[in-house]
Amino acid sequence: MRVLIADDHHVVRRGLLFFLKTQKDIEVVGEAANGVEAVKMAGELQPDIVLMDLVMPEMDGIEATRNIKASYPEIIVLMLTSFSDRDHILPAIEAGAAGYQLKDIEPDELVESLRSLMRGENTLHPKASSELAKAPEAPPPHVLHPLTPREAEVLAELTKGKSNREVASALFVTEKTVKTHISNIFIKLEVQDRTQAALYAVKHGLTEYVN
Repeated sequence: MRVLIADDHHVVRRGLLFFLKTQKDIEVVGEAANGVEAVKMAGELQPDIVLMDLVMPEMDGIEATRNIKASYPEIIVLMLTSFSDRDHILPAIEAGAAGYQLKDIEPDELVESLRSLMRGENTLHPKASSELAKAPEAPPPHVLHPLTPREAEVLAELTKGKSNREVASALFVTEKTVKTHISNIFIKLEVQDRTQAALYAVKHGLTEYVN
């Protein structure tokens, strides 16, 4: 199989090159130091597999993978990185990577992953599989239950420590109307009082109303 190595660390590229050269069924056809080079060399060299680092200058591995798969869908991409969290794994898979391995993988296991990919099998590091199996975090309440423009205005005023009367005066509405909006805000944000509402607003960047 013809392999292109893409990693911005020279030592990593050298280590991979020297080890893969010991494998009779693997030919390293090129080395790229960043995502831009990886895309360019993938087009020029037409490797079977690209060993892709995730974080690189000029263009990261996810964007490079997306570009390569868009132009050369037959080229297989195996992510080889130090990141094992869902926020890195999921975008890589969505970009088209057929495999995701960590750099602490044993050399023999890496080679076996390459061979598995050539057989049409996907390969994921156990940590990556575990992360993908986790249920995604639920969106915060204000995303599930969006505030109305007026409720957002009232919340913004609450974060300034204003009383109902002061809020009513600032927004040119009655205190009764303010109380109604505050009650709705508590329900939607799943908070119990004004302090919790203000803290929620600060945490989620809702301290200012933008029309």
